[in-house]
Amino acid sequence: MKNRWMNAKWIGLLSVLMVFLSGCGKNHLSTLKPAGEVGQEQFNLMLLSIIIMILVILVVVVLFTFALTKSRRSKVGEEFEPKDIAGNHTLEVIWTSIPILLLIILAIPTIYFTFKQADTQAMETEDGELNGEEVIVNVTAHQYWWEFEYPNQEVVTSQELVVPTDTKVYFNLQGADVKHSFWVPAAGGKMDTNIDGINSFYLVFDDDKAQDSNRLFYGKCAELCGPSHALMDFKVEALPQEEYEQWLADMQAVEEPAQASTEDAAEGQEIFNNSCIGCHAVTPQGAGAQGPNLANFGDRDLIAGYLEHDKENLVDWISDPESLKPGNKMTGAYDLSEEEIDKVAEYLMELNVEEGSGDVSTLKENAEESSEEESSEEGGN
Repeated sequence: MKNRWMNAKWIGLLSVLMVFLSGCGKNHLSTLKPAGEVGQEQFNLMLLSIIIMILVILVVVVLFTFALTKSRRSKVGEEFEPKDIAGNHTLEVIWTSIPILLLIILAIPTIYFTFKQADTQAMETEDGELNGEEVIVNVTAHQYWWEFEYPNQEVVTSQELVVPTDTKVYFNLQGADVKHSFWVPAAGGKMDTNIDGINSFYLVFDDDKAQDSNRLFYGKCAELCGPSHALMDFKVEALPQEEYEQWLADMQAVEEPAQASTEDAAEGQEIFNNSCIGCHAVTPQGAGAQGPNLANFGDRDLIAGYLEHDKENLVDWISDPESLKPGNKMTGAYDLSEEEIDKVAEYLMELNVEEGSGDVSTLKENAEESSEEESSEEGGN
């Protein structure tokens, strides 16, 4: 009896803990701690649906308890016969109308936000060209990495997405090989990247919430896409508008690959140019490469999307990518010795984009000129 009581206590304690722990989450990777307009709207819809479900459960429990306690044989007697209410139109109307009313309450905001969050017309002008005044990112999902192109600025990067805060960021999503799904949990819901079409939506990153998360959010692939699906992660850096513009200007200022600063790195650069340059670009221009763009590789926080950014992990990744991301397309694409791999890693760790090297005023002037050209073309039409 004592053991049974102890087991019941543990089960009760674990049940209570599960309820409370289910509400826990990290700022940078949790739908329960929304970090922007879209995420907050979707979170509010979730709360509304939970409130409706709890209300229904409470009403049913109360009615069931009332019927159970008031209709016991010991109270109503053995001869009691309940009233026959079959065919009672009033009751039928009531218990049919209540679910319909609850569905309407849930459906109205759901439909409204569905259409609101799908509205991406602002990222195109009337003649179908990209709007130079909006923040637009073309996302291409590969097995198992992400390419991010900023078409208005002609900048390309990979694995680490940089966005401005407190403004709409429009995304054009496409898959390069199989179906993937783009998802930044803290910012909003997921959307598929198909190989036969482009899906578009927008997200907004709240600056205060970004500060709470050290400007860092994590993104995931939310569609089973192969053996390394669970490792297809990416980082999102949410910066204030001025810092974001400076980052773009710095990336635009890179016209030639960074030059190695040591003898080993110089040899690594030569080896890279002979073995890897066919798949990897080292300047932030041009989209559609076979492998991730490495222009700012030395500035990143992660290797292969999830490993700590240091030379040791980089050497392990180049030496045997299959053991770290099974099924990736880098495996078997080159044949390098341990010494050559070490030197290539030395070179890649030096691929930095100098902070503050770009001219933000030039970036803004180009954006204004582009906007004026679009306006004149629209006026001519």
